[in-house]
Amino acid sequence: MSVFCSAVRRSASSRLVLSSLLFLAVLAGPTMLLSAADDEKKAEDAAAKKTAWAEIVIKGSYPEGASMPGIFGAAVENLSKIVERLDRAAADDEIAGLFLEIDSPTLGWGKLHEIREAIARVRASGKTVVAVLTDADTQSYLLASACDRVAMPESGTLMMLGVRAEVTFYRNLFNLIGVEADMMQVGEYKGAAEPYVREKMSPQFREEMEAVLDDYFELIVSTIAKDRGLTAEQVKAAIDSGPHAARAAKELGLIDQVGYRDEANQFVKDTFGAKTLKRDYGKQKLDTDFSGLAGMMKMMNMMMGVEQPTRSSGNAKIAIIHATGVIMTGRSASDLFGGEVVGSDTIIKAVRKAKDDENVKAIVLRIDSPGGSALASDLMWRELKQCGKPVVASMGNTAASGGYYIAMGAQKVFAEPGTLTGSIGVVGGKIALGGLYDKIGLTTDVISRGRNSGVLSSLTKFSDSERVAMQKLMQEIYDQFTAKVAETRGMSRDEVEKLARGRVYTGKTAKELKLVDEIGTLDDAVAHAQKLAGLADDDEVERIVLPRATSPFESLFGPIDVDARTPAADQVIAAGLKRISPEVAAEFQVGSLLQLLSRERRLTVMPYRVHIR
Repeated sequence: MSVFCSAVRRSASSRLVLSSLLFLAVLAGPTMLLSAADDEKKAEDAAAKKTAWAEIVIKGSYPEGASMPGIFGAAVENLSKIVERLDRAAADDEIAGLFLEIDSPTLGWGKLHEIREAIARVRASGKTVVAVLTDADTQSYLLASACDRVAMPESGTLMMLGVRAEVTFYRNLFNLIGVEADMMQVGEYKGAAEPYVREKMSPQFREEMEAVLDDYFELIVSTIAKDRGLTAEQVKAAIDSGPHAARAAKELGLIDQVGYRDEANQFVKDTFGAKTLKRDYGKQKLDTDFSGLAGMMKMMNMMMGVEQPTRSSGNAKIAIIHATGVIMTGRSASDLFGGEVVGSDTIIKAVRKAKDDENVKAIVLRIDSPGGSALASDLMWRELKQCGKPVVASMGNTAASGGYYIAMGAQKVFAEPGTLTGSIGVVGGKIALGGLYDKIGLTTDVISRGRNSGVLSSLTKFSDSERVAMQKLMQEIYDQFTAKVAETRGMSRDEVEKLARGRVYTGKTAKELKLVDEIGTLDDAVAHAQKLAGLADDDEVERIVLPRATSPFESLFGPIDVDARTPAADQVIAAGLKRISPEVAAEFQVGSLLQLLSRERRLTVMPYRVHIR
């Protein structure tokens, strides 16, 4: 009886506790139900995030430097933006993979390496990268081979044919129209003027071009062999038997799937569980709402490149100064069609701005230039040496001759594997147009004082005394150039002389010869600059890009400052040559060797009209 009563009491007590819990559950029921629903929604969202893929299209030329402000800048993606989008995909926990559509981009070897390294960082983050090609040349394929998987439609073609250098010579054409090219050079490999004075390559020019092409070919073969798990012999055989249709490319192990874009999408869904595709991932959206008065004002501001003011933070900064284009004295300039000039005044102003900003702790000089004016190169070099802050040089597609000269203002030099650099030499001369004037009925009467007064004349070739004086001047510039290289690179003058003489190298070979310090990207150069500045890896460091880009308004109405000495006959020749070949006429446009020689008689410039395909 007592046992029974005790059990009843415990049972009653349990019912009381249970009733209390039920009462509390009723009161909190909606909250608990909402919490459970939220948890379920979060779980569904997390699952969806793991199956979301990003899509990025690689196309265009991806210019270096600051984007042009306004509508034109927003429409053209530069190199830093595409790298930033790829790095964002690597860091995005919501993205499980990357779908990369490669649409025939026009890239140099430096930009190619930058984008390949960014793709590698996406893969290193644990994400799968699938590339889709249509028609692909060698450089497009090198981007694709950096990915986990490569697809191509059956109608696609892989035009991986090796490398080829084509140099056009104008001596016979000049003879026909009565023009004489009177050129001198310091350094037997300094072939910048050869197209104007010869009918074919000199033995020295051919020797250096063959060495450059050997480096590029080895780079292509070794990269593809590593990416695709092939032997060097298999890759060479594939190149020699090309071009290839998609099915043949698959049989050779160069691609993984023959299929159209939708089939590649379905493969990603079936194989990797991709459910959503974020198209144009990370791409800046252009605001095209121009309705009303405010919209019209916004459109006008975008057309003119009016930039919105931004407030500068007090964080430590690394200034990235871009030197892109042919080097000239004066201001930098660019046009809407991609032509660029590195003006010494503009770069010096940018260096001083970085120097005077107490938040800027170091400078990275990003170079993509074949050189140009010896004077302008020297002035920029001096400003970099005197700025008092750590300077690191980063070489892009090209940093040769004057482009290499200004890199000597840095404490550390980084190059891409395929950068064209070196070309330590001097070229000078002029184009004598007297014969052309005779053919078209122009006559000129001359009065002069001074034995060498004809140095700047565009009528005749140099006299004997003028030639001696010019050669002496060029030798002095060459001695200054090599002395600065010797000092910066820690070499003797004799050691530099053996590597100089105008010879061009790839970044890979330049590293072996100690003309550059490291093979690396712009990011690598920035990281080293941060280290030189005494900043820790985890410090919050911002990047500022200098100089600011030319606005569309300035590009249209602020023409490149061409010296008044530029002979009108140059324009006559260009107009006539356009009827023969636009490509030939391009030699006479602003930034060509002939145009540069009309401003200055001595240059540090490489033969940048060589077409390597």
